[in-house]
Formats: sequence, C-alpha cells, structure tokens
Amino acid sequence: MATIDTPSPRSAPSTTDTGGGTASPPLPRGAVGPDPTRQAYQILRGAFVLAPIVFGLDKFSNWLVQWDQYLAPTLSDPLPVTPHQAMYVVGVIEVLAGVVVALHARLGAVVVAAWLTGIIVNLLLIPGFYDVALRDVGLLLSALALQRLATRYDPRPVAWPFRRS
Repeated sequence: MATIDTPSPRSAPSTTDTGGGTASPPLPRGAVGPDPTRQAYQILRGAFVLAPIVFGLDKFSNWLVQWDQYLAPTLSDPLPVTPHQAMYVVGVIEVLAGVVVALHARLGAVVVAAWLTGIIVNLLLIPGFYDVALRDVGLLLSALALQRLATRYDPRPVAWPFRRS
C-alpha cells in the first residue's frame, strides 16, 4: 500500500519536486545553508573564474602545456602573427572572460560558452585532438548550466552592463 509523505509538525515545510522527491525551499540570497542548487552555482562560478584566468595567464609562460599546438593551422596560417603571438591574444581573452564571470556570472557564462564553442571548432580542425574537443563540450555544457543557475543567484539581466538607465 502506498503512503503519502507528509511533514511532521516539527519539521520544516518542504516542496515536492518534479522527480517525486522533496526539495528544501529556496534560501534567501546570501543565506548560508545546505542548498545544493546554490552550492552547484558557487562551484561552477568558481571554476569558470579560476580556470580561464589560470589558463589565460599560462598562455604567456607555457608552464602547463605548449599552447601553440592547440591552434589549428587552418586558422593560424592566414593570421599576420605567429601562432605563439596569437596565443597571447587568446590568453588576454581568457583572463577577461574569467573576470567577467567573477563580476557578472550570467553574462560571463554566455561569454565563456561562446568562447568554448570557438575552441571546440578549432580543435575539430586538428586531427588527433577530438578527445580534447569532447572534453570542451563538457565544459561548454557546464558553462550553460552556470548561466541557468545564475538566473537565480545573479538577478541582473545578461545585458545589464550595457543597458542605459
């Protein structure tokens, strides 16, 4: 016989989610607590602030990896600069993307998703880097998840910095 779960008079009220389980009511903005949605937002936001900045700065030192190998000749050959010099531009863009995520996650997540799309296209043009492209598809999906979560925790519209008052 099926039973219906009802909260006891002492327990906090809960809401039923679409999966049939129970979910805690949303906590107020800035509240500390075990809200898994907020934790997911904070994890993704931290990752998309830290990773682009670290990898962007590494384009100048090549300490982690020789980045030039990841630039498709089809794209680099027509450029008026060497692939190494192009990586400096890539590094600046990545650092800026991380800063934008830190300042405005809803906008920054869109910027990072667009940038990752470009990286994926670039990698698909290089034989032997399909595994890295697939990994970046996972990062792209994570950036899109951050953007969706940011609609809850960063209430400013995506175009907020560009709107006239």
